[in-house]
Amino acid sequence: MVSTQTLPLLNRFSVTSWNYCIRQAVDNDDFHKALILFSQMKQQSYLHPNNLTYPFVAKACAKLSDLKLSTMIHAHVVKTPYCWDVYVHTALMDMYVKCGRLGCAHDVFDEMPVCDVASWNALVVGFARAGMFDRVSLLFNRMRAACVAPDAVTLMGLTHLISGMKDSMLLSGVHCFGMKCGVENDVLVANTLIAGYAKCREMFSAEKVFLGIASDCLSVVSWNALIAGFAYFEEWEKAIKVYIRMLRVDFRPDASTVLNLLSSMAQQSDSLLCGMLVHAHGVKIGCYADITVLNTLVCMYSKCGAIGSARYIFDCMSVRSCVTWTVMIGAYADKGDLDEALSLFHVMEAAGEKPDSVTVFHLIAACGKVGGLEVGRWIDAYSTAKGLKKDLMVCNALIDMYSKCGSMEHAESVFLAMDEKNVVSWTALISGFALNGRSQEALNYFDRMLKSGEKPNHVTVLAVLQACTHAGLLEKGWEIFNMMTSEYHLLPGLDHYACVADLFGRLGKLKEALRFIQEMPVTPDAGIWGALLSACKIHRELEIAEHAACHLFRLAPRAAAPYVEMANIYALTNEWSGVAAMRMEMKAKQVAKTPGQSVVHIDGKCYSFTVEDRFHPNRCKIFETLDNLVLQLKDDVDISSCNESQ
Repeated sequence: MVSTQTLPLLNRFSVTSWNYCIRQAVDNDDFHKALILFSQMKQQSYLHPNNLTYPFVAKACAKLSDLKLSTMIHAHVVKTPYCWDVYVHTALMDMYVKCGRLGCAHDVFDEMPVCDVASWNALVVGFARAGMFDRVSLLFNRMRAACVAPDAVTLMGLTHLISGMKDSMLLSGVHCFGMKCGVENDVLVANTLIAGYAKCREMFSAEKVFLGIASDCLSVVSWNALIAGFAYFEEWEKAIKVYIRMLRVDFRPDASTVLNLLSSMAQQSDSLLCGMLVHAHGVKIGCYADITVLNTLVCMYSKCGAIGSARYIFDCMSVRSCVTWTVMIGAYADKGDLDEALSLFHVMEAAGEKPDSVTVFHLIAACGKVGGLEVGRWIDAYSTAKGLKKDLMVCNALIDMYSKCGSMEHAESVFLAMDEKNVVSWTALISGFALNGRSQEALNYFDRMLKSGEKPNHVTVLAVLQACTHAGLLEKGWEIFNMMTSEYHLLPGLDHYACVADLFGRLGKLKEALRFIQEMPVTPDAGIWGALLSACKIHRELEIAEHAACHLFRLAPRAAAPYVEMANIYALTNEWSGVAAMRMEMKAKQVAKTPGQSVVHIDGKCYSFTVEDRFHPNRCKIFETLDNLVLQLKDDVDISSCNESQ
């Protein structure tokens, strides 16, 4: 039945002794030992397992999620007088649930002549964890029709299901039902409700449940559930306040507390100091050896911009998992440091750690960020060789990367080779064509997407509007914008309004653009007024430009772009007093224009530089590469001129 190993045979022991040994093995998480003991027990001709033996053995099979062993244990039970025992049957149901065979669990349940609340719970909770709302509803109604009163376990199963659906109204109904059943005072139910309300974005209700728990019943789990709720929405200040309250009433935090606090501070630059304090407290309470806490610390520091601190923790770790390496590589990728991310990737492989699809995803994203086409192609080949290209997320990232690098042929090739496509796949390709000025291909693929039955999202519509803007297709753009609400039931965002305003402006319809902006149901932001100002520059429209600039000066007083744009417009219209006024205004407000950066790839490495950057440490390599590019461009121009003359 199982692989054997040397264990002392308990020949002279009774069934009770064997049961005790099997139970001890299960309690110590030594499930294989429990099954071997059961096998040896069966070999004793004078001994027969009883109704206490099989539940322990079934639990061992459930923990191992081994379907073959589970069916063998079930076959043993059928041959015994305990095949109708409620306790044994419930254990068998739970065993099949843990093995992912809900149908088998339901069949066992249907064979039971008598079912208690534990039997019903095993099935209800099993279907609830699988997210099968309809089946849970039917079972729950049958349970009540059978006059079996739900208990705390039933309520926790229902709460888990509904919180996954993020239906706050239904969760409130379950909460009310729990109060009616008298289980609302159970701290386990209360903790589950706190987590459920948090997932449904109902933090007021979550706090209300928390405050309703008696002080002598509160546990660390209760505090963690509330902190995790705020962490879920990255409301780190509220999470810290709850943490301080927790410490004041002498509750000792655990690793979960620290993890929740640190995760709430992700991507919050102003939370770095608090993150460091939580880090220090985590060390004080002994959480520093937990690899999950260390991984979260690396993530927190990198997201807060302290990548040096993240790398220090990483370098000090004696044990690293794939997640550890991936978090650190992702930190460099987010920063746009492809060289360091790639270097760490090679060290990861050399250390014998196998990269996964998330690791590769970060590298691909970094290539798209810095335009590293050659490195991106190498990662593409690597993903294919390692079987990671079967992952939809990796393929979508490759499409996006190739698009940002200007290689739409490769992006289209990846898309066409995909067996499965989702809205992200279509959007990445459409956006790529729009980004690279190939508007007609973008519109063609949008039509193909609609014909395939895939419904566009906000980003898809934005990409199509950008394609219409680049091509100057006003009627088509206006049609797509109207379809967004009428057919796809999507609420336009500021980006969508900015695209339409830009579309009007590029075609010289500046008055229509201004009217469109003024009639918007939302307040225009700097992006929308900036699009109008750029259009005014193209068409040398001074009056509307001054109106747009006035809004921009108010919305972004420290931004240099509106002042520079207005100075250029004044210069184009020969209003030199206006040019002088803009320069004086910039000087008075100490607004400085940030020089743009360019990136070149030399021998697989990225080098960034600014205009007339004569003191760059790698200036010789950069200038040599730029000179070669200039010569290549001249050759291309000469060839084009010859072809045109012929």
